Amino acid sequence: MKNILKTTAAVMAITVASMGAVVSPSMAEGKLSVSVALDPGSWDPIDTFLVAWGAVGSNIYDGLTERDTSAKLHPGLATSWDVLDDGLRIQFKLREGVKFHNGEPFNAEAVKFTFDRMLGEIGAKGPQRANYTSIKSVEIIDDYTVDFHLNQPDPVLLTKLAGYGAMIVPPKYIEEKGEDYFNTHPVGTGPFSFVSYEPKVDLELTANPDYWGGAPKISDLEYRFISEKTTAVAELQAGRLDIVEDLPISMLSVVKDDAKLDVMSTTGPAVYGLRFNNRDGITADVNVRKAIVMAVDRETIIKSLLAGEAEQIASFQSSLSFGFDPDLKPLPYNPEEAKKLLKDAGVAPGSEVQIDIRAGKPTFNEVVQAVGAYLQAVGLKAVIKPYENSVFLNDIVPQGKTGAMFQQSWGGWTLDYDNTAYLLYHTGQKWNPYGTDTKLDAMLEEQRPMTDVAKREELLKDIAGYIANDVLEMPLYSLKAIYGVNKRVEGFEPAPDNRVKFNTVSIKK
Repeated sequence: MKNILKTTAAVMAITVASMGAVVSPSMAEGKLSVSVALDPGSWDPIDTFLVAWGAVGSNIYDGLTERDTSAKLHPGLATSWDVLDDGLRIQFKLREGVKFHNGEPFNAEAVKFTFDRMLGEIGAKGPQRANYTSIKSVEIIDDYTVDFHLNQPDPVLLTKLAGYGAMIVPPKYIEEKGEDYFNTHPVGTGPFSFVSYEPKVDLELTANPDYWGGAPKISDLEYRFISEKTTAVAELQAGRLDIVEDLPISMLSVVKDDAKLDVMSTTGPAVYGLRFNNRDGITADVNVRKAIVMAVDRETIIKSLLAGEAEQIASFQSSLSFGFDPDLKPLPYNPEEAKKLLKDAGVAPGSEVQIDIRAGKPTFNEVVQAVGAYLQAVGLKAVIKPYENSVFLNDIVPQGKTGAMFQQSWGGWTLDYDNTAYLLYHTGQKWNPYGTDTKLDAMLEEQRPMTDVAKREELLKDIAGYIANDVLEMPLYSLKAIYGVNKRVEGFEPAPDNRVKFNTVSIKK
């Protein structure tokens, strides 16, 4: 398989070279090797929701918009846009002079093809379509202008256009080569172009010297698929890797103690907590839920178990999220008040609190063990029950079969609280097996079509406050995005969502 893919890629490389897209050693030099934990299996933007795909795909493809490492939105393949007709139409002006890696021009036709494909039969087979159903149609105005007609206003759409399914793909290439070929031989407009792919082993890319965002400083980029972090860190120490993404807390000291390596981190969008079954048992009482939260010293957990590489949260979003309220503070750690609340609620000492978690998550497992110890200190008996991932995610939680508490983690890739709050708290949603709150439903629905940014932000803050007041969960922390980096790498800036563009990175000679 490897030889077939590499041979085909070599033919493509010759073709690209004949079009002038060959990297000159004088322009770029050095190979950067990066590890990611998973091989998505397909490099088609509409085929996946995996963070690992986003980490790699961001160096092959571009969207109409893009986010930088500080999570700010900027023009991408669109140079500007106007929101028109009360949010029902967005007009994009497209970047001129851009070509796909195969020499095919980027233009309005490519944009329309990308979204017609995703919203049509091909896109229906993958998980990305659901993120873009607010788009009714894409109209070509001229070669470098398109209008997006929307079914309803979508204030998060511009952010969604910066990632995953919205990456622009080449119409003629896909029509000529076919869907299956495109899955394993990706072509985009990004800073690096495809060379070879060996499933579950590696993906090799080469610099695109004509990249509109600036020619890469390195000549080659290799992604190695390494699921075991101990193996990845060993390869980093041996100099065979330059960057390890998602460095686990347990390996921080190993990297920090190596003079050749650095640990680099930044605030990330991923949040972790324990949700309550607020329908059954003792946790149906809001004061019991409040007592359980106040019984746990979350700040100490962050310092002792997470090496300080996390931030305590008051709502289920990180400080990067649109809708984050810095004035909303977590419930304080107060075990004496927790005991009083439990006593007043008639909870007998030794009452059992079952906490359901996903198996195979060692760091969070340690966190939950600590939570259990804190609960024991106020007279509750925590019983931790692990489940296999697919059972937990597809049965236990959505079917409302959990105990008093259950694990929840959320990526928050849009950096907009709506993408979290609507899916976790609106009646009938998969991740809301217990709640039915008509007032909360109305608030969630009201903010969705809002085009007034300031008013929408205030309403999202009100939603976060409402949820915190009802104590629907124990928000624990937002985990930083952590990287292990060889000191020979220069110009690297950690990205909150692992989507680092490597065209500005160089290798120290």
